[in-house]
Amino acid sequence: MIFSMFSLSDVAQAVLSVSPQSWLTEGESVTLSCEVTGSSTGWTFSWYRAALYRQELLSDSRREAGGSYTLSPAAVNHTGVYVCRAERGEPAYQTQYSTAQTLWITGSSPPASLIISPSRTQHFSAGSLSLSCEGQSDSTGWRVRQYTHSGEVSDCSSLTGSTCSISSLHTSLTGVYWCQSESGGGSDPLNITVHNGDVILDIPVHPVTEGDSLTLRCLFRSTKPSNLTADFYKDGSLLQTQTTGEMIICTVSKSDEGLYHCKHPERGESPQSWLSVRASGSGSTGVKVEVIVGVSVGLSLILLLIIILGLICCYKKSKGLKTHFLCPV
Repeated sequence: MIFSMFSLSDVAQAVLSVSPQSWLTEGESVTLSCEVTGSSTGWTFSWYRAALYRQELLSDSRREAGGSYTLSPAAVNHTGVYVCRAERGEPAYQTQYSTAQTLWITGSSPPASLIISPSRTQHFSAGSLSLSCEGQSDSTGWRVRQYTHSGEVSDCSSLTGSTCSISSLHTSLTGVYWCQSESGGGSDPLNITVHNGDVILDIPVHPVTEGDSLTLRCLFRSTKPSNLTADFYKDGSLLQTQTTGEMIICTVSKSDEGLYHCKHPERGESPQSWLSVRASGSGSTGVKVEVIVGVSVGLSLILLLIIILGLICCYKKSKGLKTHFLCPV
């Protein structure tokens, strides 16, 4: 029995995943899920936040069988690196810590925006990319930061002022990028995937607004194939097969959020990327705008009517005619 436990410790691995995504705005919810590869029963789980030289157990993290830990609502101070581990048996056996997952929670109105060109999540290796910090009143002191698969946070190596220009991409640059100021302010983080293969998915790097239309495209390295037929997948399930290599979502809704990728019968398939959908401000804002416009039009008509009536009154007075209208004094 002791031998089997120690054998298990050699193979059991805790795996941490994040849903719906690793970057979000304060007030939203995010769930950390922990599972043990190759074994699914009898485990309880704990979640930790990485601190200097150690892992700190989250104060409200309880050892439970559910395998998930939810931050709701998420706050800016929840930004950090998280890991999980599992245990079971008596005496208790614990897995190693999982690989780390980083959460970025930004304020509802970040002072800067990260602009990416070409403006898409996925990019071919050996291609070029420009990232710049814009939208703030003072662009000095801003720099592009990156968190790549190496697990380290660093400045973009090709930084000039507040713009990062990468002339030749490679897969090690896959990661999360954001703007950060000397005072600690930052932008919303954006995910970038660099792919060695022949197919990538043209999917927006910024969130899409509910109600908008969206076109997803399969892009090909070098020349386009004569046959553009591509399969489009969401969360691993086939959505559509299109002979044009494009899939159109006429009206985007929150239910369209998920992991998308495309597949070409000859060239292969793209990586998966998350499509984020933000709520439309056109609901309440639209109602307010309609009310304001309606009131303005109504007041204009009333004012016009008063002017017309005043003119009629004055005209009739000048002619010595009686009138039932009230003339302005």
